[in-house]
This record gives sequence, C-alpha cells and structure tokens, in this order.
Amino acid sequence: MPDRAEPTLNKSEDTPSPTTPPPATPPPAGGNAVDRYFSISARGSSLGREIRGGFATFFTMAYILVLNPIILGSAEDKFGNHLSGPQLVTATALVAAVMTVIMGLGGNLPLAIAAGLGLNAVVAFQIAPLMSWPDAMGLIVIEGLLICVLVVTGLREAVMHAIPPALKYAISVGIGLFIAFIGFVDAGFATRIPGETGSVPVQLGLTGQLSGWPVLVFCLGVLLTVALLARRTKGAILISIVVMTVVAVVINEIADIAPAAWGLTVPTVPDDLVAAPDFGLLGSFSLFGAFEQVGVVTIVLLVFTLLLSDFFDTMGTVVGVSHEAGLLDEDGKVPNLGRVLLIDGAAAVAGGAASSSSNTSYIESAAGVGEGARTGFASLVTGGLFAVALFLTPLATVVPAQAAAPALIAVGFLLMAQVRHIDWEKYEIAVPAFLTIAVMPFTYSITNGIGAGFLAYVVIRTVLGKAREVHWLMWGTSALFAVYFAIDPIEQLLGVK
Repeated sequence: MPDRAEPTLNKSEDTPSPTTPPPATPPPAGGNAVDRYFSISARGSSLGREIRGGFATFFTMAYILVLNPIILGSAEDKFGNHLSGPQLVTATALVAAVMTVIMGLGGNLPLAIAAGLGLNAVVAFQIAPLMSWPDAMGLIVIEGLLICVLVVTGLREAVMHAIPPALKYAISVGIGLFIAFIGFVDAGFATRIPGETGSVPVQLGLTGQLSGWPVLVFCLGVLLTVALLARRTKGAILISIVVMTVVAVVINEIADIAPAAWGLTVPTVPDDLVAAPDFGLLGSFSLFGAFEQVGVVTIVLLVFTLLLSDFFDTMGTVVGVSHEAGLLDEDGKVPNLGRVLLIDGAAAVAGGAASSSSNTSYIESAAGVGEGARTGFASLVTGGLFAVALFLTPLATVVPAQAAAPALIAVGFLLMAQVRHIDWEKYEIAVPAFLTIAVMPFTYSITNGIGAGFLAYVVIRTVLGKAREVHWLMWGTSALFAVYFAIDPIEQLLGVK
C-alpha cells in the first residue's frame, strides 16, 4: 500500500489530496533525448529520482504477483476446473510488465498497472462459477473494450456523474469487506459448518475454535501486517507476505503437518529459484462463450459490475496520483488523460486475453511519487521489474494462502476507511449505501450489493418526490437489476421454466 496520510486503495475522483508538491521552480529542460521525451527536467525530476520511484512502486505493489494467483487459483469454474498457479504468476507479471511500460511511453505518468484487487474477486467467485474460465475471461475482454469505447466517445463523463459519490464509496467499502471475508475463509480462520441446518452458516476455525499451525501463521501474519501499516512502513504488505512465507516454510519443515492443512499451496523450498515462464494461459478466452452459459441480462449486469469498479477506480487513481505528483494543470485536469484512460482500458482487454483478470492503474504508484517520480520513465522501471519477475515463478508459488491472506484483511481495512465519506444522517443515501456494503459479503456477490444499493436509491428518491434528480443511467441499470433479482418468477410467468 502507498505511504500516504490517508491509506486507501480505491480512491474516488472526489477526494485526492496532495502530499508531495513539486518544486516551485522546475529546472530547465535538459538536452538528453530521454529527458526531453519524458520531460524529466521540465517536471522538476531527475533520472535518479525516476529510477528510485520505479523501484518503490514495484516493491509496494509486487504482492499482486502472489495474491492474484491465489485468488484466481483458489476458485473453480462451473465445470470444476482450476487455473494453474505458475501460469497465473506468468500471466500476472507479463500483463503488468507490458501495460506499465505502455503507460510510461504513451501516458508519460508515473502510473503502474496490474491485475485489480476486487476485480479478480468478481471474476473468481462470481463469474467463473457460472461458466468456464475462458468464458469468464472473455467477459473481461468485453468490459475492457467497452471502457475504450467510453473513452473514445466521451461518454466517460456521463458514467462518472451518473452514480452518487456516496454509492461509489459504498461499493469500495463493500468490496473491502468481501475481500476480507475471502481472506478469513481462505486461511481457515472462518469455515462453513458442515452438515448443520438452522444454525449460523460459519464458525471460527474447523471446530469452533482455532487450531493448527497454518491458522497460527495467518494470525501472526495479520498482526504483522497491521503493525507495519500502523507504522506506515513502505511495502508493508509485501514484507508481511515474505516474512510469513519464510515462517510457514520453517514450520512446515519442523512440524508434522498434513499437506491438505495448507490448502492448495504447501510451503516448501523450491528446487529452483528461477524457471522459464509458462505462457499456457495466454489467449485462453472465449469472447462470446458466456452467452451460451447464462442469460443476456446476467451478462449485462456482470459486465456492468466489472466496468463500474474498474472505471471509477481508474479515474480516482489517475487523478489522485497526478495530484500528488503536482501534475494537474490550473483547471485540475490530468495531462494526457484521454491516452491514459485508453491505455487503462486496453490493460483490461490484455488481462482478459491473458487470463490474469482485468488490469488497472494502481494507487500504490503514489509510493513512487513519494520517492520523486514525476514522469513515465518511472513506469518503464516498474514494468522492467515485472518482466524480471516472469522468471521468479517458483518463489511466488511457495506462498501458502495463510501467508498471503493477511494482505486481503489489510486491503479490506484500507477500503473500509472510505466509509467515513458517507453522510449517515441522510437516510436517502445512507440506506442504499448500507445495503450496498452489507449485501456484498452476506451474499458473497458484488453484483448483488450494487443491485441492492441502486434499487434502494431509485425507490427512495422516487418516494421522496426526487425521481427527476435520478440520472437516466441509474434508472436503466436499476431496471436491469430488478429483472435480475426477479428472474425466477418472471421465467415462471413466461413459462420458461
């Protein structure tokens, strides 16, 4: 996570605040071709600062090389298939490397790109169970193409202003709780009660109490992660993952632990530290296969959920990082915004095509800005480091869920912090926000949470005589969600079932 005064992962476009202002009088542009292309001197930076910033950003967000394979690899599709861990590491590193370099060259901003947390949870636990993995990744490609269309046509402004800011915050908070819940479950801290009816659906540990070395690794990892975050330690999440992985490897060597207790990944020292990347997942997507598995309404809502989260997360991140770097113009606009958003949309397409889930700009890029990065050259450095990581797959596949899951708890906390931006005194927005937040983890579905919040917002505004104030996109989307929630009785009335 970035070392910021306000720790957050998904920033809306409403709240960026500068913490590292640029020099008041930038030095004159240098004569070097690289310097001129990236405007390094003109933006008050230097090659050394850009390199340091690129390294800082990479080490702050490198945890995604572990978390993305664990989140996607722990889920199974409709047909019971799992994605390969080593192949996921390769796909995650490859898309991050290529798209971050393209962002540096085309957008000239110190922004890094990688698989989006929250977005991968939607794919793993909501979309994949309805279809095959190639079909699910095809929806990611469609979502990315739609983002590109929105950018090219200028419709992004309409999408940005359609959803009330409080609901945008609520969506981030709900995703945070959902991700944290996934972390507790993956680590074995919370489990489903087997064979029970009429009782609570989950319990502490496997028997109502915590037991076993793997769960201890998770608990220690949570304590270490939150301690590092509290101290605003740069690279806190990555440090925690590395330390707890080492602890897990040691414990696994000296204790008598059944391999199944660790889950999908047993922490053992790999035979090789370096290995050739496995590109087996590249191109494994079906653009229209999902339409054969689920209805059109469901597909529209799934794509809308992905687009909503991706689009606003990107806008908030781009504005926030640019503001922190002092790159906004006098009108508060981001330089090269059209190209930046187009590249980000292309990153979503690339993520789907490579089966690494939708890729997006990372707020952790602010860590590089804190080290002095002001241009796209820092992104070239970050992208280069992701390229090196392509050959370190054995190290990434050693990390058990119990060592990585604390990062999900930390992400949940950082997203939860945005709840303070919601005005809980105004029921007309507080109730929809609450339903958005609560329904996501309680139904294990991000789409359900967004739908509940949207419907509640439209209904309450209508009851209060403020129907005309509701954007037409909210009306249209809420109508789709109404059909989505009532699809079973509708099908019965139409004789479909």
